[in-house]
Amino acid sequence: MANNISALNDNKNPREQIQLSLKTSKWKQIKNQKQLFFMSVPLLIYILLFYYAPIWGWLMAFQNYKPAKSFFDQKWVGLQHFEYLIKDEAFIRDFRNTLCMSVINLVLSFVTAVILALLLNELKNIFFKRTIQTISYLPHFLSWIIVCGIVQTTLSTEGGIVNEVLMAIGLIDSPVLWLSEGKYFWGIVGATNVWKELGWNTIIYIAAIAAIDPAQYEAADIDGAGRFRKMWHVTLPGIKPTIIILLIMNIGRVMDAGFEIQYILGNGLISDWSETIDIYVLKYGIKQFNYSLATAAGIIRSVISIILLFAANFIAKKLGEERLV
Repeated sequence: MANNISALNDNKNPREQIQLSLKTSKWKQIKNQKQLFFMSVPLLIYILLFYYAPIWGWLMAFQNYKPAKSFFDQKWVGLQHFEYLIKDEAFIRDFRNTLCMSVINLVLSFVTAVILALLLNELKNIFFKRTIQTISYLPHFLSWIIVCGIVQTTLSTEGGIVNEVLMAIGLIDSPVLWLSEGKYFWGIVGATNVWKELGWNTIIYIAAIAAIDPAQYEAADIDGAGRFRKMWHVTLPGIKPTIIILLIMNIGRVMDAGFEIQYILGNGLISDWSETIDIYVLKYGIKQFNYSLATAAGIIRSVISIILLFAANFIAKKLGEERLV
């Protein structure tokens, strides 16, 4: 019997033998890593239940959805809600606010995180380095309620440290109403996001720097390169793939400017600057039981995010950089 199987295998052409070998190798790898597959099952179930299963609810955007009726008794209205959103000045304003605040957060978060990671990498005193890292991580674990309370206290006109310092050094003559003038709001959101997430955002960059071959730094020392030269010619190129991948992923989230900080710090005086698409969905959709309009607004945001993600990935591919797919 074994001789017959061997004879059959010998009769196969080399291409078929290679394909058979590859299939056998793949199944062997799967068998050897079956524990990892079993461990990933709960995560896969979580993703299917909470990320893919709810997508059927997008059909509400094409209906005049009424909660009291069954799904099949709803009135279909086609693109009516999308047409309304495109013409709605409030939605266009909130779309602008969302996009602008997201871009500000993206730029500030990336630049500051990379700079802090580079500076931490240059610290030779381990105790001081760990202390700085711990201090920068701590705000990440604070809730937005606490963070917004700190921001309100800091920017207060009565005893707020920002106004006190600026008046002490003569930059302003009287307290500024930071949270009552819309022109300051985007900057406040950007600065607050940097303060809260800066330390956390540096973790992956520090890990990427640690993976750089020390021999490259030794070669740079031999060539007489200083710290700045080594950062520019060794460290930054070493973490460049990580930067590109994270940039692509964050571009895909550019329509997610946040909700908590805008909702808590925003008020009627600066609503034209503070309201985002999420607040629009809450204000004009959920609170008014217009679930179809809320769903349509969410679809627009999701579709734009997907387009930006694939566009960024395509550009990275054309430039020969790292990419997601």
